[in-house]
Amino acid sequence: MSYTHTSFFSSEPAERLAQSLVEKAGEPFSHVFFTSSGSEAVEAAIKFVRQHFVEKGEPERRHVIGRWQSYHGNTLGALSAGGNKLRRGLYSPLLLDMHHIDACYAYRGQVKGESLDAYGIRMADQLEAKILELGSETVASFIVEPVVGATLGAVAAPATYFPRIREICDRYGVLLVFDEVMCGMGRLGSLFAFEHVGVRPDIVCIAKGLASGYQPIAAMLLAEDVVKPVFNGTGSFMHGHTYQAHPVTCAAAEVVLSKISTPEMLTRVRDAGKRLMDGLRVRLGNSPHVGDIRGEGLFLAVEFVADAATKEPFPHTMKLNALIKREAMDRGLLVYAMGGTLDGQTGDHVLLAPPFIVSDEEIDRIVEVFAEASFAALDQVAPQAVAPSISADGEKRGTDHGI
Repeated sequence: MSYTHTSFFSSEPAERLAQSLVEKAGEPFSHVFFTSSGSEAVEAAIKFVRQHFVEKGEPERRHVIGRWQSYHGNTLGALSAGGNKLRRGLYSPLLLDMHHIDACYAYRGQVKGESLDAYGIRMADQLEAKILELGSETVASFIVEPVVGATLGAVAAPATYFPRIREICDRYGVLLVFDEVMCGMGRLGSLFAFEHVGVRPDIVCIAKGLASGYQPIAAMLLAEDVVKPVFNGTGSFMHGHTYQAHPVTCAAAEVVLSKISTPEMLTRVRDAGKRLMDGLRVRLGNSPHVGDIRGEGLFLAVEFVADAATKEPFPHTMKLNALIKREAMDRGLLVYAMGGTLDGQTGDHVLLAPPFIVSDEEIDRIVEVFAEASFAALDQVAPQAVAPSISADGEKRGTDHGI
């Protein structure tokens, strides 16, 4: 339980956990670097990419590209790479000079007459345009959430998006970094989110579900080709934190990983997610204030709007998402409510991410309580405009929403 820094010693729990992660991730991953939070894992990834290119003899590669309305952490490097305009605002004078393209957000961005596949290609092509604008020889990495977490609310990309992103990164020698801090470790119904989207990145950052709250731990997994220039050069990553790879945290994560990575558990996540999605669509889908119900596995979100027909958001001054959170908590349900969905200021969505062991009865209860809480909040901001909803049993409810 005592700690010595990894620059002097390793530990058996850290070695076992690293080996297990590499085996489960498969090729091209060969090495793991442990940190204590998702922000630290992303910070480490940004730095490792830079050292990779310097030791490879390409020091001119310095630019990091992210996406707007994304989130990668609160350290200055991670915050600079992220595109959460609300969280960036206060610290903007301190942020590093990083670059961003638009989010792949079909609910808002897909145009009339455009197929979902075509939209995915169009949005991915923004990356190539940005690389060429900056000079392809100067771009180091593109960092992205496979499914966007709290900032957009469980937004997944069309099937065409990430294969085109991988193709563009390969074409210009840019490293692809996946931030799976929220959406990884079984949350989508596959252990790694990259398995879900069908594309393997060069670096992947994981946290949260890795130890499921029992201990603070995160990790950066690196492909063999990413590690080689550093190992063949200085032989040491010029970065570190005081308690990285703490043996107790690694031991806890090792046990958690053995539980969440079983086929039975991952199947349960997919089945439970489908039941939750179906329930939300039945109970909320008829409301004129529900714009989109989306997500994958047990990582779902509902976006609320003033008018579903026009997708017009509620004024941010109404703070609808906070009202829903309060109403849900009063009823015994914890939800992740966020504002600023559209631009960092306007827009409301609420994330639902139950435990993997949630029962069918609990899912049904979540749906009912969340519907009650949502309609109670909507009654406060739009009492004249709330239309009937449909309950889980198919019964049409009046403007009292069955409360």
